[in-house]
Amino acid sequence: RLEQLEARVDEHSLFPGASADVLFLLVASLNVFFMQCGFGMLEAGSVTSRSTQAILLKNLLDACLSAFIWWVMGHGIAFDGTNDFIGTAGSDMSSFFLSGYGSGPDSGYHRVFWWFQWTFAAAAGTIVSGAVAERAQLLAYLAYTFILTAVIYPIIVHWCWSEAGWLSTKNGHEDSGGNFTSDAVLDGVIDFAGSGVVHLTGGTAGFFGALIIGPRHGRFEVVYDGSKPPRRGRPLQLPGHAPVLQALGTFILWLGWYGFNAGSQLRIATPGASEVIGRIVVNTTLSAAGSGLVSLAIATLGQWRRGTVNYEVPAICNGILAGLVSITTLGQWRRGTVNYEVPAICNGILAGLVSITAGCATVHPWAALIIGMIGGLVYRGCSHCVLHKLKVDDPLDSSSVHGACGAWGVIAAALLTTEEFAAATGYQRRAGLFYGGGKLLGAALLQVVCILAWSGTNAGLVFLLLKKAGKLRRRETYMAAAPEEDLDSSIHGGAPLEPAEHGSGNTSRAESVDTSDPVIEMPDATPDKDQPAA
Repeated sequence: RLEQLEARVDEHSLFPGASADVLFLLVASLNVFFMQCGFGMLEAGSVTSRSTQAILLKNLLDACLSAFIWWVMGHGIAFDGTNDFIGTAGSDMSSFFLSGYGSGPDSGYHRVFWWFQWTFAAAAGTIVSGAVAERAQLLAYLAYTFILTAVIYPIIVHWCWSEAGWLSTKNGHEDSGGNFTSDAVLDGVIDFAGSGVVHLTGGTAGFFGALIIGPRHGRFEVVYDGSKPPRRGRPLQLPGHAPVLQALGTFILWLGWYGFNAGSQLRIATPGASEVIGRIVVNTTLSAAGSGLVSLAIATLGQWRRGTVNYEVPAICNGILAGLVSITTLGQWRRGTVNYEVPAICNGILAGLVSITAGCATVHPWAALIIGMIGGLVYRGCSHCVLHKLKVDDPLDSSSVHGACGAWGVIAAALLTTEEFAAATGYQRRAGLFYGGGKLLGAALLQVVCILAWSGTNAGLVFLLLKKAGKLRRRETYMAAAPEEDLDSSIHGGAPLEPAEHGSGNTSRAESVDTSDPVIEMPDATPDKDQPAA
């Protein structure tokens, strides 16, 4: 009788539950889709002015191409079938071409759910574009976007989020007593909004792309010490041309993240959903904001002791995203120079957001703050290793912000998830390691290893094949660091920011930087002019 009464109330209400769910997911999807604009602004501001149109075109094509692929096969591979590895056709509700989405009472919700999941797929592809910015050919970009959206990403989604995935908490059955029994390995992984599924996947692919395509001109010193080819020396500054765009992109991404995380609740009309959503937005805010404040405070300390403090956008942005991004400032303070730059603070904010994405619904607010702060440390440590140790040129730190912090986010959720919050979110009664559980950490580590292997192997193979075919990187004369010939003027018919006349004072930051490769000759070593630059 109670169910019948609820059905009658819902039928005659001004805003029935089914419509509320559709509207909720629709608004969340709008926010996530708007993140494409944020990625575009962040990436456009982080490259030189001579590559602005090139990077914006790739972001636009990412949305167009991924939408087509997600409609044809991506969504079906991600959510259809009973195979625990990959989605297959054959069910009445087939997602391939949306052929099984008829005109039933739930068809509207299913179509909006398709759109919501596409926005996630598009985000994963855009992460890679930042890692190979200013170097990749358009054909190469289209090729790896296709593979990522059609194969790499949807299979990982199927593993972790479908009802049949081998690592999904939804994979299970009810026993005779009505109790849910999991059929997933280690009862599945808690990755609520995709720290691992989305960000670790894109960050890993981005790292291998940046590694294989090679650095931009002027990113490293060229050291002639007898080795062939000459080795790469210390990294040099190659700043983006528009801190305003970087900060704007970061704010847009921060806004979109509320749709990203809260929208992953999927429904708002179910009992307890509003409480979960409220906890999500609080945790998302604290992880980002707390990280930024701590970062800026530490960064400012070194300059305050010298009596000079400069607040610049890059430092504050990275602090918000990563947490303790300003730890970089301590090293600068020891050398006697401190620069608060917009890219650092922007990436810091993003790192904090990536770190909380997996556990945003299942941890306490104080835990979210700690997760964001540690995310800053993870970002800074990985970024230093990638640039200074591995000599990999990742213009937007995509591999560190999304890859390393994505892995940390999944592990953090496995450590700090509470049994009460997990049950309220739909994960049954499961607890993290610090609350007496152990399986969650094992599942988290397994997910991280499998995503690294799957995404890294497939993306690396795609980039290597493109490089072997000569279709990965444009000719050296078209690199953005060569002032006389750049991507925008050679491909798109003119740069958006034309070089200013001498003395006009309108020259961008990138145009004022010498991007030629410095050459260092070591004693008893003769430069080999026939060898390519690093």
